[in-house]
Amino acid sequence: MKYPDILERFLSYVVIDTQSSETSETFPSTEKQKDLAAKLKPELEALGMKDVQITDWGYVLAALETNQKHKVPTIALIAHLDTSPAVSGTAVQPKLHKNYQGQDLVLSESENIVLKTSDNPYLLEKTGKTIITASGNTLLGADNKAGIAAIMDTLTQLHTHPELPRPNLKIVFTPDEETGRGVEHITTAEIGADFGYTVDGEKLGEVEDETFCADSLEIKIAGINVHPGFAKNKMVNAVKIAARIIERLPQQTLSPETTEGREGYVHPHHLSGNEEEAIIKFLIRDFTEQGLKEYEALLKQIAEAATSEFPGAKCEVKVTESYRNMKVVLDRYPDVLAKAEKAVAMAGLTPKRASIRGGTDGARLSFMGLPTPNIFTGGNNFHSKYEWIALEDMQKTTETLLHLLKLWTE
Repeated sequence: MKYPDILERFLSYVVIDTQSSETSETFPSTEKQKDLAAKLKPELEALGMKDVQITDWGYVLAALETNQKHKVPTIALIAHLDTSPAVSGTAVQPKLHKNYQGQDLVLSESENIVLKTSDNPYLLEKTGKTIITASGNTLLGADNKAGIAAIMDTLTQLHTHPELPRPNLKIVFTPDEETGRGVEHITTAEIGADFGYTVDGEKLGEVEDETFCADSLEIKIAGINVHPGFAKNKMVNAVKIAARIIERLPQQTLSPETTEGREGYVHPHHLSGNEEEAIIKFLIRDFTEQGLKEYEALLKQIAEAATSEFPGAKCEVKVTESYRNMKVVLDRYPDVLAKAEKAVAMAGLTPKRASIRGGTDGARLSFMGLPTPNIFTGGNNFHSKYEWIALEDMQKTTETLLHLLKLWTE
């Protein structure tokens, strides 16, 4: 039997719309995530995986016993089904740019969407490779379907070459990672592993052991609404108060567009309302909890000061914890990271320890008791119409995972 290669699998996954929703109260937040889950289940069974199931919450789980006679640990490989709510994932049309020669890539001529090397100098390192993009109207979905494809390709290699050494293996594909809810309805006991790896990183060779600490913050503003024709000295417009709050945010610092490296930010990402009530939702990010608290205090101060200028108005600030920096946990398990870096080196790459200006399911899982760093997929410009990945980088992910599994049998 001929099994699909990693490119064929990847292309078949990205055309399935699995965009999650930050406003939905269901789990998964969108039913269409289950469309990919339904495709993966028979593929896993065809590769000889055991206990393959789609849970009531939409998780895809599978297992494979070791082929070693001595005692070995159980390792989980994890990727997520959903794509970002920020950019459409409907009707993705992947484009292959074979034998790339360092030119700008026109994704959509009609929309003037061009992937420029001046904005993406890392592209120039991919001369001769096959670059995969979308058509300029959607994201590509390499985040995280490249991770799923690499895991499935790894399982294909294990199935067609049963002599390859492997530990006990668990596969976990999660819904709603992009909304921060990816492990909300699964336990480490259900996963049943000693250690895990999310395959959800970016550049070639990176092993990530650190995430942001993350909270969500909501400012709810209560105004006073009356008929606008009779509103003099009576109306207090909540929309205008919301605008005043946003106007007073730092202009040159503390935003995603003005920060990099280890700098944190406050990010207003949703605004809704009318004269009576307005709501602003923020993402708060920093590599330390102390940084989070400082940013939250700043926002509360700005909100209360702006609201006080409108007599009769009120504001309420609510903070919800999302996840914390997984480095706190992973520093206690150096072997988990050392094996990942050694596997990268065995694949002929230079390992690079990196921090994520974001989060993964591994952050929550690490604090739940399953130490879970993150491994590269080769993807770039996630959550964007300019998203791209090199086929050869995905293939290196598979190679790295095979070496990693072998290392856990030694």
